[in-house]
Amino acid sequence: MATLHAIEEAKAFNNWMYQTIKPYCKGNVLEVGSGIGNISECFLADGFDITLSDIRENYCEALKNKFPKQANLKDIIVLDLVAPNFEQQYAHLLGSFDTVFALNVVEHIFDDALAIANCRKLLRTGGNLVILVPAYQFLYNRFDEELDHYRRYTQKTLNSVFSKNQLPIIHQQYFNFMGMFGWFVSGKLQHHKTIPPGQMALYNYLVPIFKVIDKLVFNKVGLSVIAVGQK
Repeated sequence: MATLHAIEEAKAFNNWMYQTIKPYCKGNVLEVGSGIGNISECFLADGFDITLSDIRENYCEALKNKFPKQANLKDIIVLDLVAPNFEQQYAHLLGSFDTVFALNVVEHIFDDALAIANCRKLLRTGGNLVILVPAYQFLYNRFDEELDHYRRYTQKTLNSVFSKNQLPIIHQQYFNFMGMFGWFVSGKLQHHKTIPPGQMALYNYLVPIFKVIDKLVFNKVGLSVIAVGQK
């Protein structure tokens, strides 16, 4: 929760992430793992019809309190991507969405292939699945341990999970090159358990520069990796 609140204040960073995935989002949208609504806020402000979800009931309650009167907020639901009886429990949601996205979620799930398979079931034919996860196992550190990350990914390992689930890739890229250095220094060298708010605030201030740097490296390397698959 502390990390989510630190990122909550990083409006420029959240908007950068949102703008990066926005071109691949359309129609009726489902966010998996909404947390406290850091990215949800961007979608709602931009007029997307969106359903928010999280596995934790307390986060869903926090979302209801945060967004009480949003006309384009269709619902807020408790959703477990790897529920044993997923198809029965969420039968009313199967094939309902034009876009399903999950940012920094799949790395928390042991069976990531099952998580992606169930995301696919929620999509309409032609719908997009947008996944962002942490990149590069060599960056795994105290932050990852405290956040209960099972793994970090590369384009190849993330794309293989999509391939197992018959989701052809229509876009892939890395994101946030400069974040790699902050993650390494703060998590691996300084052994912080959570992102210090001061460091996040500084990073947020420098986002306009970091966006340019991402373009200069052609999104070929970064702290996160993004894949977009189409059903």
